[in-house]
Amino acid sequence: MQEGFVVQMEKINKRFPGVNALEDVDLNVKYGETLALMGENGAGKSTLMKVLTGLYKADSGKLVIDGNVVTDYSINRAIESGISMIYQELSPVKNLTVAENIFLGREPFKVKNILLDYNKLFQNTEQLLKKLNINEVSAADSMMNLTVAKMQMVEIAKAVSYNSKVIIMDEPTSSISEEECNKLFNIINDLKEKHNISFIFISHKLDEVYKIADRIVVLRDGKSIGTWNINELSQNDLIKYMVGREITQLYPKQDAEIGDIKLSVKNLNVKGLLKNISFDLHQGEILGFSGLIGAGRTELAETLFGLHKIDSGTIQIDGKDVIIKTPKDALKQGIAYLTEDRRSTGCFLNQNIRENLMAPNWKMSKKGGKIDYGTVSKLCGSAVKDFAIKTPSLNTLIESLSGGNQQKVLVARWLMGLPSIIIVDEPTRGIDVGSKSEIHRLFSQLAQQGHSIIMISSELPEVMGMSDRIAIMHEGTITGILDRHEADQETILSYASGLLNQYE
Repeated sequence: MQEGFVVQMEKINKRFPGVNALEDVDLNVKYGETLALMGENGAGKSTLMKVLTGLYKADSGKLVIDGNVVTDYSINRAIESGISMIYQELSPVKNLTVAENIFLGREPFKVKNILLDYNKLFQNTEQLLKKLNINEVSAADSMMNLTVAKMQMVEIAKAVSYNSKVIIMDEPTSSISEEECNKLFNIINDLKEKHNISFIFISHKLDEVYKIADRIVVLRDGKSIGTWNINELSQNDLIKYMVGREITQLYPKQDAEIGDIKLSVKNLNVKGLLKNISFDLHQGEILGFSGLIGAGRTELAETLFGLHKIDSGTIQIDGKDVIIKTPKDALKQGIAYLTEDRRSTGCFLNQNIRENLMAPNWKMSKKGGKIDYGTVSKLCGSAVKDFAIKTPSLNTLIESLSGGNQQKVLVARWLMGLPSIIIVDEPTRGIDVGSKSEIHRLFSQLAQQGHSIIMISSELPEVMGMSDRIAIMHEGTITGILDRHEADQETILSYASGLLNQYE
């Protein structure tokens, strides 16, 4: 294995109007290692990686790749230097095959730029997949039929096909199962050991960081805090360095008075999605929903919010039958739904914070049939203050906020309508540890105020730490409902995999 550093970034500075995004940041990557890049949302991780991949030009600082000082850096120069990045939001060309995606723009031709040599294209792809020990996909597979985990494997193969020395992975496990995650880690370790490829691994899942990383570098507020070998830093110390303070409770569940049944679902069926779903949700309760990816948790949330047609079964709120066919019906019944993908189905990214907050609430500001912008400012100003949303102004585009602050905007949006039932799907996905604690504390306070909350999460510590009871789903049905005091990871996973079922 080659010794020394494949990448050295020294005293990197990058300034945007009104903010120092990076200030004298150092980052060194060894040959054949996985370096975890850690920090809260807004710490400067993305900006630093955009400098490394040539998307941004640093204002000052030195970049050394393979021992050579690099100048006139650009995206093409980064690729030529062996730097590749796999983004959290994958963007494959889904109507093409695996082979066409991997070698897009570099396809072999029988006659130059006229006749594509498909035999050679597929042969080169199969050889590449075999080299990487990726058996889950083949060259002729259509991208539209692949899972997120398999798409990531294709992206890794594409990066290797560029002879990449360093592969940057941004939140690669946010949408894949534990089994798929283990397979991904096996591929990473294999590429490190056999091909001396280095990885920069960005994640907010601390347990996974400690499984895969060799070293950890921490950024905070655009500055380098330090670099440690993985065995030199405890998780508690890592959190402290990331947020600049100790977080004593990542899951600050506070006792709430559990009242009468607020929502009762009986024998709910949706063809191809849900089978005989029955559960009760009490006033002041946080009911967690756990299960493997594809278990039907999101489909249940969407059904309760009127996005899927119910074939049979009943829904009662406060003991009375209700019919929910559309989101408008759900809102009238006091149900709010925070979707799992805040960027695609939650935020209006090209609109400002005011417009995002008011999207379903404009009627609250109308006087005499017209919008009263004084009322709008008052409502939005109170939301920003009450939820501690960090933003320069209400005119700031929501896409410029950190993930945690985007999530707070969405929670504040729905709470303006005073819902009695709040459904939150993966409420802290892609959010840093400090913001997670704030979001958890917020939901705990909402339960204390009498709101009833359904919390869907793929993170077992989260669902165990925040729930009064936990419902576990498997293949579209509920296999068990456990009290928080009797739930442990092994038991939950047994129900989630179908090995246990309370109703058989």
